[in-house]
Amino acid sequence: MPFYHCFGMVMGNLAATSHGATMVIPAPGFDPGLTLEAVAKERCTSLYGVPTMFIAMLNHPQIDSFDLSSLRTGIMAGSPCPVETMKQVIERMGMTEVSICYGMTETSPVSCQTRTGDSLDRRVSTVGRVGPHLEVKVVDAEGMTAPIGVTGELCTRGYSVMLGYWEQPEKTAEAVDAEGWMHTGDLAEMDADGYLRITGRIKDLVIRGGENIYPREVEEFLLTHGDVLDVQVIGVPDDKYGEEVMAWIRMKPGTAPLDAESLRAFCSGKLAHYKIPRYVRIVDDFPMTVTGKVRKVEMREISIRELG
Repeated sequence: MPFYHCFGMVMGNLAATSHGATMVIPAPGFDPGLTLEAVAKERCTSLYGVPTMFIAMLNHPQIDSFDLSSLRTGIMAGSPCPVETMKQVIERMGMTEVSICYGMTETSPVSCQTRTGDSLDRRVSTVGRVGPHLEVKVVDAEGMTAPIGVTGELCTRGYSVMLGYWEQPEKTAEAVDAEGWMHTGDLAEMDADGYLRITGRIKDLVIRGGENIYPREVEEFLLTHGDVLDVQVIGVPDDKYGEEVMAWIRMKPGTAPLDAESLRAFCSGKLAHYKIPRYVRIVDDFPMTVTGKVRKVEMREISIRELG
């Protein structure tokens, strides 16, 4: 059965119907309250969505009033999931068998996925292993396979890879090489057991004074701040260093906004000095696509205009 995670779709209890699973779409567009209400009312066992949807549900003011005891599993995909969010989904929503998937439109549906038997650490910090009848590898800037534990571009090959972009052979050749490997544009590391950890997007990499900064590493750290609800890190132009680090932050309700000075104090001694954000922007929401993915390109454009 296909799933439409962009709508915050939930799956009904298999025992509730004689003809198999029941698909529940809570609303025409995602609404955290309506999704939680549908889970409780329909006794759903599975919940699919992107990380921003789960963050919204976890921070819904009435989440504790909904009976989510029927939830067991589901899928989180669409963009990298913060480790703390994954832990809360398991602990507070009861989704003990939730799975992380990695895929893209050009390699539909997914290339990698965690399994329910994987350890909690691997389920919260990796996108799992390659799927059946598919191949994945991590390559360096020269296109050579990177050593275990070294960051490089994630490539995948197999039945799921697209034939090409419609009437765009040049663009197709840029994405899919002569050997059939799809170059995803995502940065990843592979461990000795084949588990992949997504570290960011190549185009999102911040290069400050010759130092490579992976936004996700900074984001994961900033999420450990007790007042931070969600955060996105981007690079903005700088005359001296080429780029500087900027953090867009959503604060938890009832907390005082962070400024750049207090955030630097929180990071001092815990993050390398060049990774600490120079600029901080407090926002209510991030620019999003219709499927709930954060638009970092638009964030950069807005930041450049505001910073001059």
